Amino acid sequence: MTQRSGLALAAEEPMHPYRMAQLIRERGKDQVVNVGQRSQLYKTIDRLVRDGLLVAQGRERAATRPERTVYAATDAGRELAITWTLDMLTAPRHEFAEFTAALAYLPLLTPDLAADALALRLSDRRGELERLRHELERVRQHLPRIVLVEAEYALAHLETDVAWIARLVDDLGSGALTWDYEELLDQARRMSGGGDTP
Repeated sequence: MTQRSGLALAAEEPMHPYRMAQLIRERGKDQVVNVGQRSQLYKTIDRLVRDGLLVAQGRERAATRPERTVYAATDAGRELAITWTLDMLTAPRHEFAEFTAALAYLPLLTPDLAADALALRLSDRRGELERLRHELERVRQHLPRIVLVEAEYALAHLETDVAWIARLVDDLGSGALTWDYEELLDQARRMSGGGDTP
């Protein structure tokens, strides 16, 4: 779990780290927030406490559960959670996606091999799309839309991703998109002035 996630949850209401991880899963946010291992969760909380953003508010014990420390956001923590949220909403950052990089190197493959690889990705993305749709429908029955908007956004991206990859696979299969690696190299050499052509 990231510091931002832990801080945002504690800003909602005081809670113990186990409840934070539980809420992330219940709300379906484990698709956008890495809950990770329990030891990492407690390290995140320790950093937030050390930095004066969370404070231990007390301890609670459920019937058969071990005693757990409840953490609350400090005033500085609440302010920082709001600042982080506004910053992430208003200031886009350039992200270096691995798939985009792979597309940049597509000419290294033959069109047939590229089509096979992309068909595998498409199958995976379609499965994930169905899983996410099902999960969103499940949690919509219990949760208000405001806590699900990031899942809606992820779903919209995934739908676009699936549609685009499907078109690319179709273009590769029909021959509408094709290439020859050696011809591309020759063209690159000519453009850089490294070939024999004036």
